[in-house]
Amino acid sequence: MARAIMLQGTGSDVGKTVLVAGLCRAARNRGLSVRPFKPQNMSNNAAVADLPDRPGGGEIGRAQWLQAMACGVPPSIHMNPVLLKPQSDVGSQVVVQGKVFGQAKARDYQQLKPRLMEAVLDSWTRVGEEADLVIVEGAGSPAEINLRPRDIANMGFATRAGVPVILVGDIDRGGVIASIAGTHLILPDEDRKMIVGYLINKFRGDVSLFDDGLLAIERFTGWRSFGVVPWLQAAVLLPSEDSVVLERMASGRARALKVAVPMLSRIANFDDLDPLKVEPEVEVVFVPPGRPLPEDAGLVVIPGSKSTVADLIDVRANGWDRDLAAHRRRGGRVLGICGGYQMLGRVVRDPLGIEGRVTEVQGLGLLDVETEMEPEKTVRNVAARSVAFDVPLEGYEIHLGRTTGPDCLRPVAVIDGVEDGATSADGKVFGTYMHGLFGADAFRRKFLESLGVRSSGIDYRAEVERALDEIAAHLETHLDCDAIFAAAR
Repeated sequence: MARAIMLQGTGSDVGKTVLVAGLCRAARNRGLSVRPFKPQNMSNNAAVADLPDRPGGGEIGRAQWLQAMACGVPPSIHMNPVLLKPQSDVGSQVVVQGKVFGQAKARDYQQLKPRLMEAVLDSWTRVGEEADLVIVEGAGSPAEINLRPRDIANMGFATRAGVPVILVGDIDRGGVIASIAGTHLILPDEDRKMIVGYLINKFRGDVSLFDDGLLAIERFTGWRSFGVVPWLQAAVLLPSEDSVVLERMASGRARALKVAVPMLSRIANFDDLDPLKVEPEVEVVFVPPGRPLPEDAGLVVIPGSKSTVADLIDVRANGWDRDLAAHRRRGGRVLGICGGYQMLGRVVRDPLGIEGRVTEVQGLGLLDVETEMEPEKTVRNVAARSVAFDVPLEGYEIHLGRTTGPDCLRPVAVIDGVEDGATSADGKVFGTYMHGLFGADAFRRKFLESLGVRSSGIDYRAEVERALDEIAAHLETHLDCDAIFAAAR
């Protein structure tokens, strides 16, 4: 087995994903064969990974896809053996080693965990066989001691696999001394002994101003500090895993094109919009529930959803259907991706109740198509070609359902010789099942030009690689990476 070290947080969204990605890139830059691992993830941002019997077909958290990129290796289903995808009243979809295992409500899931630990440890062995070093990411916080008896994501895994832990505290949210000292206080002895030190993340300003804070933490815990990480500006170029970050996204200054994105309750794979966010002339605005879509938006994107039916009902409850109708009357463009594409049609049917109790709901009527949910899920990476602009596309599909209708005669893309998507007669509304459209630089440039906006010509993939290198360099500067890698065992 490879040596391993695990990052656990004092809470959710403390920056573990970016830190693991940065440390993976730093280890790779040192010539190590390194892999990421996250025993259990909860996210509707998923990526495609190969199943043992065929290319693609498997799902993992998008964060582990990013971390695999940082390691310079293809993503594997074993990097994230348990993925929970929150749905509506049926609870969460449980994906185990890339395949859908079933549905589970929170209480039922707790009973499943002992069985899931077997899959976690099997994947752990497989990942470790390929590497010199494995960097593990926890989920939530080890201080959630009410969940400890059946835990597979934090100390339950660390103690079982014998992986030392570094605790991550987020100073930006305040109370970091109390959160680290409090974690030390309430952990049982077995878990406390697994922690070899801590680090502070998201510090703004002069790091030396926190020297007394480090002394206080050492006094309360006896743990060593591995360093203080400054606010990492390059992290904005990396895909976000958790939709909680959308609540903090500001629109920034006005630009040539405003893109409005309704924050669906079960929004999925919203990193589809990331390449647009790096364009200097594009302003991407995520609109929270209860607020209208901005009237000055030139483009509205209905993003992916883990529960099309439930989110379509919410679209109407928020009045976004009326906003979209007004947007169309003003001549605005509309794009639907995956679940958003399904919502744009005349009706969505779910006769088998795959998503919940509602078996049919009226669509937004902006495309002359209809969708029927089917039990078999499409999960694959795809290479395609844009019909409108005749440029190559690369992306992926993760969806249930089949969409048909007259507007499908005007497809958006051709994937392996098969037409995908639909376009309205006036060409201003279109939808596709393909995620990753805007990551194709040539398509993004042509698309923006069709809206009267000049693209910067950025190579988006190269920008993400550059961001990973920059983050790795910052971690080498501000953390004792020698000590972190030496602590792995």
